[in-house]
Amino acid sequence: MSIRDTLPNGPLGFGAAPLGNMFRQIPDAEAEATVDAAWELGTRYYDTAPFYGAGLSEIRLGQVLSKRKRDEYVLSTKVGRLILDEVETGKREFGEKGGLFEHGRPNKIVYDYTESGAMKSIEDSLKRMGVDRLDYVWIHDIAKDFHGDGWLQQFETARTGAFRALSKLQEQGVIKAWGLGVNRVEPCELAVDLEEHRPTALLVAGRYSLLDHASALQRLMPACEAKKVEVVVGGPYSSGVLAGGTHFEYQKASPEILARVERIRALADQYKVPIKAAALQFSLAHPASVAVIPGASKPERIAEDHAALKAVIPAEFWRDLRSQGLVSPEAPLPIDR
Repeated sequence: MSIRDTLPNGPLGFGAAPLGNMFRQIPDAEAEATVDAAWELGTRYYDTAPFYGAGLSEIRLGQVLSKRKRDEYVLSTKVGRLILDEVETGKREFGEKGGLFEHGRPNKIVYDYTESGAMKSIEDSLKRMGVDRLDYVWIHDIAKDFHGDGWLQQFETARTGAFRALSKLQEQGVIKAWGLGVNRVEPCELAVDLEEHRPTALLVAGRYSLLDHASALQRLMPACEAKKVEVVVGGPYSSGVLAGGTHFEYQKASPEILARVERIRALADQYKVPIKAAALQFSLAHPASVAVIPGASKPERIAEDHAALKAVIPAEFWRDLRSQGLVSPEAPLPIDR
């Protein structure tokens, strides 16, 4: 079954990483209002992960969605890390302390890409969210630590473990789709080439945005299209720098990145195009892209996302974007359809 066919209200989803207190302490009421705003505006696909605030995102998302009928929305989460009851008080692994989720729950997080680890992760996620089933499951952050051959060993553990577990669940009709949920192209390329336990979809974060799409465009997206592996685009705003923020790749954006954003923004202003609209519609223009899931932690951001997806963008804007070298010449644009 195609992911595109399972999305009841179109391709715009909700990325729930910010609900894990990404970068800042988010009040519970603000988190709830943000998810409620997404629902009221028609969002019906929600994506989260155990890693986001050590389970905080899943807990918050589940609490808000408990007000809705489970059959009315699509839900995905991730496997690859387990959240333990043990609490850490010192320096944390994976960069949470002082990093993405410094303000999340203090529970210890451990990697586990085995078959049993994947099943345990799903069981724990269902409990945290208070739901009886998931629609999609992503294997999270394979090759996050991209040094030497370590990531290949991690991939192999997942291939013989989590890949197999999720393949079985899909064959049994327990889930509708599964794949990798990563921000690197290399493990996706390996996975798409597999003959056994090939993912049916990919969640690719940050690698198919206005600012960074060359690596995915060269090999991955054509391979996905050829083998009918669908792509959900995460991080369409490149960690926020394309939406007025200062982060790129979860770090403070460099002067070079900020300068490139300003060039895109200047062109967008010339044509009176919201830069968010350009970012979202670019990410969905590739034939392999079936959904896009920007993150948000404030209700007003949700309205901006929905308006951006519906915005009418002049063909001249896209032509100038290409002619000025602000996108790869081979990148499909909305005017190419």
